[in-house]
Amino acid sequence: MARIAAFIRSFFQGLFRWIARLAVGFVVISVLWVVAYRFVPPPITYLMARDMLSGHHVEKAWVPMPLMARTLPRAVIGAEDANFCGHHGFDLAAIQKAAQANLEGRKLRGGSTISQQTAKNAFLWPGRSWVRKGLEAWFTGLIEIFWGKPRIMEVYLNIVEMGPGIYGMAAASDHYFGRRVDRISAAQAARLA
Repeated sequence: MARIAAFIRSFFQGLFRWIARLAVGFVVISVLWVVAYRFVPPPITYLMARDMLSGHHVEKAWVPMPLMARTLPRAVIGAEDANFCGHHGFDLAAIQKAAQANLEGRKLRGGSTISQQTAKNAFLWPGRSWVRKGLEAWFTGLIEIFWGKPRIMEVYLNIVEMGPGIYGMAAASDHYFGRRVDRISAAQAARLA
């Protein structure tokens, strides 16, 4: 009987150590990944890879935010996340409104902030599972801590899907208007947003 109890104790201790190492490894790797993207552009996203593997043409171009039209970030904030500058990654009022609308059976509506969308696009895959949403919350918190609002906006503007195979505002500006992203008008910025 003592051998069985010792075996069970040893098994669960080993399992606990393995789970703890896995958790620590996940935290370390995800923090290092976020810190790396603070300084270098994300080379590819899940959606870009999906399109490439499906044989679709992918248009993308990284342009630093200071080289974009100044009206573009403002237009995106107005269209996507009016409280972007005031929240820490999560707009609880918008999330509550979205949840209420969804519970009442009205048109499915999202409550994601620009920070959440950036975390999802840069690090994760699309989907509506609780696991993916939990990882999105984790990465949103990390980018809010390590990047700050200007970098979050810059990454968002460069990786957001703007149509089939079109990623980022620079590629969208060229594709839809035939203009460089620093040359678009306020109306064109609003249409892109």
